Parts: sequence; C-alpha cells; structure tokens
Amino acid sequence: MIGFRVPIALGLTCTGLLAALAPLSLAQRAPAELGPMTYSKDIAPILYKNCVACHRRGEVAPFPLESYQDAAKRARLLAEVAATRYMPPWKPEPGYGDFRGARRLTDQEITLLRRWAETGMLRGNDADLPPAPTFAEGWRMGEPDMVLRMPQPFTVRADGPDVFQTFVLPMNLPKDQYVCGFEFRPGNRRVLHHSVSYLDNSGIARRLDAADPAVGYSSFGGPGFTPSGALGGWSPGASAVRLPDGVAQVVRKGTDLVIQNHYHPTGKVETDQSSIALYFSKTPPRKIAISVPLLQRNLDIPPGAKRHRVTASFVTPIDLQVISVTPHMHFLGREMKVTATLGTGATVPMIWIRDWDYYWHSQYQYRTPLALPAGTRIEMEAFFDNSADNPRNPNSPPERVGWGSETTDEMALCFIQVAVEKSSEAAELRNAVLKQLGFSR
Repeated sequence: MIGFRVPIALGLTCTGLLAALAPLSLAQRAPAELGPMTYSKDIAPILYKNCVACHRRGEVAPFPLESYQDAAKRARLLAEVAATRYMPPWKPEPGYGDFRGARRLTDQEITLLRRWAETGMLRGNDADLPPAPTFAEGWRMGEPDMVLRMPQPFTVRADGPDVFQTFVLPMNLPKDQYVCGFEFRPGNRRVLHHSVSYLDNSGIARRLDAADPAVGYSSFGGPGFTPSGALGGWSPGASAVRLPDGVAQVVRKGTDLVIQNHYHPTGKVETDQSSIALYFSKTPPRKIAISVPLLQRNLDIPPGAKRHRVTASFVTPIDLQVISVTPHMHFLGREMKVTATLGTGATVPMIWIRDWDYYWHSQYQYRTPLALPAGTRIEMEAFFDNSADNPRNPNSPPERVGWGSETTDEMALCFIQVAVEKSSEAAELRNAVLKQLGFSR
C-alpha cells in the first residue's frame, strides 16, 4: 500500500494494521455499559493494533505511543483526532472495498479513547496488557530472489517543501521473470513518507536520471515516462506484498525498476538509501497480473470551480479478477469513486475516497480479489476543487488547469491491477481499454 502524511499542526501520525493481536476488550462491552477505562485493558489494544507500527522509536511518527506514559501524555489529542477520523490515516469509505491493512477505528474504539481521556487516564493492571507487537528485522517473506538498492544515498535538506525524487534501479535480468512478491525496505523511516514503484523497458528513466546532476531525478505526479508496469509501493506500516496464489507479473529482460520517493524534511539534514526485495515464481503462473489505467485525460478545470466533475469508464471484454486499485489525483482532487456495474445491472462498489489528500496516496489490495465477468462496466467519478477556498490549490489566484505531471497540473486516474488467464487476454484487455478511453492503437 502507498500513502502517508505527517500532520504538522498536530504532530501526530498513526498507521498500520498488525495481525494476530489479542481481541479488543471492548468487543464484549457495549458503550452504555462502559465503566472506568484503563490503559491496559482498553487503550493499549487499540494503539498496538493501529498506531505503534509508526509511533515507535526510530519510525516516521514524531513521538512514540508504546507505553502508558506515552499515551497518557497525549490522551486528549488521541481522542480528538480519532473522533474526527483525522487519524489513523485511512481514506477509503466503509462499504467500498474490503482491503488488506485497513486501519479504520470503530465507533466503539473512538468512544473508548474519549472516555479514557475524560475519566483520568487510569493505567490499570499491567497483567491485563496484551502482548506487545513485534516487528520483523529481516525480509518478511524469507530470503528474496533479488535485492535492489538505490545506487547512492540521497540527501534531504533540513527544511523546505516536500521532495519527490525518482531513482532508477537496474534489474539486469538475463531472462524474463515472473514476480509474485515484493517488499520495500526504507533506508530512513524518519524522512521517507511513501514510495511508488514502476517498470520501465523504454530506457527513458535512465536518460532522465543521466540528465539530472543530483542522485536520481526530480519528478512529481508521474515518473516522467509511460510505465510498462508497476509492482506496488510502500507507506509507513505497510507490509510485504504477495500476489494471490498462482498469480505473478511478467517482467521482461532489460526492464528497469524505477521508484519515486516522497520525502518530508524533518528539521535536520537526512539521508536515505532504500532497497527492494523481489520474489520470483519458480514455475509459470496460472494467471498474469497487469495494471490497466482508468483515466480521463481531457481535463479542463475552470478557475473558481468548487466541484468540477470528471468521469471515465470502460467495459471489460474478458473475465477479470481485480487484485488492487490505486487512485491518483493531484492537489485539486477532492473525491474519487470507482464502481463496477455487471451485465445484470448489479453494482460492485470498488473504492470511494471522499476526502482525497495527495499525501495519503495509496495502493489498496483487496483481501479477496473481485470477480468481474466479461461485459462489466468499470466507471470512475472524480471531483476537483479549483477555487480559492482550496488551501492546497497551487495557483493563487486559481487558473485553468489541464492534464499534466507538474504540481500545477492535474490527473484523473485509477490504476486497476487485475489477473488474467494468459498473455493474449492481457493484450486484448489493454487494447480494448485504451480504445474505449480514446487512445489510438
């Protein structure tokens, strides 16, 4: 999953969903029956499950939430940001996709945080604490088949605006490979907020890199070329990504892996040299994973428009298994919804981000792939705010905005990762989608 933002005003971040933890004590307690809240029984399980992945020493969050003292010091702040759902940073609306790594608090968990802050932040008995979460030191899926690392450390200045830097990691594959697993390891979690990976078999990324005297090259929005594919990404709290059994992505000989990293200055000079582990299928997969773009390039967002609507859709000519979705807009983006309509008229909600924030840009992988038969229409609806009231508007006063990769441009795009039976189906799907979206082939 790709996406994260440190809220500067509040100094709080909370992300990550840790599996295999003890169930919340609240599960057996209705709100009307709540007595005194304690850290050990009621609060620690929430923080261990949703926050400590980032709110621990050495991670990107500005302070830890690993102990009673940590939590009690900020109890009212925790209750406040939970009540507004400012934290944890989980953008998809409930009922629109069942995603891995979901980190949305329940109403009961929010009530617990509020009641604990209001009733004196009682510690409780340490014997009631759930097991503290543990974090793997090595590669989570075992020894990888290939490890790629940024060629040199990249230096991030102490202050100033966020930095988007792209790095080329040559794979030097002697033959085509089937990639079934991917893990990103940040070199400096304090400064790195998210990373997106792309595949490039055109050589353009290498030329862009060579033309920029810095380590890597500067880019925003896209990587500066049309990707031949993508493997996934990373955001704080994210885990390794393994495709469903029998599914792998074909990576051709001569392809480069290209990563776009988003850095946020911390107040002191930092360096980062991140790495990526790849896992290859030992045998040809039963299904091939590809990403198809659902996009509207004919963008013309007039100045002053507060809710400019954009749509795009395609009808799939083949049966699909949808593995993940990755919405993408820039700073004018406010909302995006993707829905599938079957030939029967039944609808399948795929994702809805009602409060878009570019800095929480993520890839969302379904717990179980969505089965969509041939003839299904997949539609994207996006809204943009190009008014002076939009605090993220890069233009002051607002200007007419079209499609592009710069900060002052916009995009209306959702990458849809699907599994198909064979290469011929992948080509058929790509050609059909591009034709329906108005691209010549």
